This record gives sequence, C-alpha cells and structure tokens, in this order.
Amino acid sequence: MPKKAATSGGVLIAIGVIVTIVSDSQSVTSLIPAFIGAVFLILGLLARAKPDLNHHLMHALAAIALLAVLGSLGSLISRSSTGWALFAQLATIVIAGFLLQQSVMAFKNRSKLATEES
Repeated sequence: MPKKAATSGGVLIAIGVIVTIVSDSQSVTSLIPAFIGAVFLILGLLARAKPDLNHHLMHALAAIALLAVLGSLGSLISRSSTGWALFAQLATIVIAGFLLQQSVMAFKNRSKLATEES
C-alpha cells in the first residue's frame, strides 16, 4: 500500500504541475492535485521508512483520500468545470478514489486475518 500511495502521489503532483503549465493558470488552485499528491507521496514514503507506523499512516491516507474525493467532487459539481480544470478534478477523484478503495480493502483483509488468528 505505501508504494501505491507514493506512486499515486507522484502522478497527482505531475498532473497538478502539467495542468498549471499547459493551461497557463495564474491561480494556485490549479496546483491542488499537486498538494494532495505531495501529502500522499509523503505518507507513502513515511510508511515505507517506518513500517511500525504503516497502519496509522495508511489510516491518515484513507481519510485524506476521502476528503480529496469529496472536495473534488463537490467542486466539480458546483463549478461546472470544463477543460483542464475538469481533467484535473476527474483525475484527482479517480486517483484518490482508487487509494481509498485500496485502503478499505487492505483494512478489511487485515481485519479478516486478525479474526482468523483469534
């Protein structure tokens, strides 16, 4: 899971930077995917470096991924985005949604293993 978090974070950083450059945006909001990606990347790298904290860091990742999905979805709906903004919001929803789904599956598997060991 930490590798998926770090990779997804890197992809979101790239999307935020590329969209900002290509769209010639002067607004910091075009970098929101990059900010979210930076958090995912840091959490993924920390989880790899500190395996004893992996469980806590991945819970934080799941919470942030949920907020990213809800925030991007809310912005997408309320602003009726088009063009590069639409692309960045959809990419953020898909990538953060993927991480959220993977986190839930990992938690379920861990819970199932703990139950079977009891």
